[in-house]
Amino acid sequence: MASFPFELVSPERVLFSGDVNSVVVPAAEGDVTVLANHAPFMSALRPGIVTVDGGRRLFVRGGFLDVNASGLTLLAEQAVPVEEIDREKVAADMKAAENELRAASTDEARTLASEKIAAFATMMGAVRS
Repeated sequence: MASFPFELVSPERVLFSGDVNSVVVPAAEGDVTVLANHAPFMSALRPGIVTVDGGRRLFVRGGFLDVNASGLTLLAEQAVPVEEIDREKVAADMKAAENELRAASTDEARTLASEKIAAFATMMGAVRS
């Protein structure tokens, strides 16, 4: 199988940079499997798990993906290896987001809180699987 360059960058650090054979990405349109010579493609990221070569798993929330002739680049608002996710912190963050949702007085605040809850639920699901 042909390899291609892949880089996953968050504001804090570069989480992955190297040649890979496949990457499954949670794009806004649904999960996308990127292989060598993939057609150029840009999309927003939705909260979910990036799977590298069928093994390494990283949680991403927000950001963009760019597939081009140079390879795949993910610019994530938040990214963390699944094994580094702290269940207790995620549970506390989810509880805070649920409180935000109950206290929300505008549609925008309700939408933001709902998106946070969905992202935290995805993180918890990743830790359990």
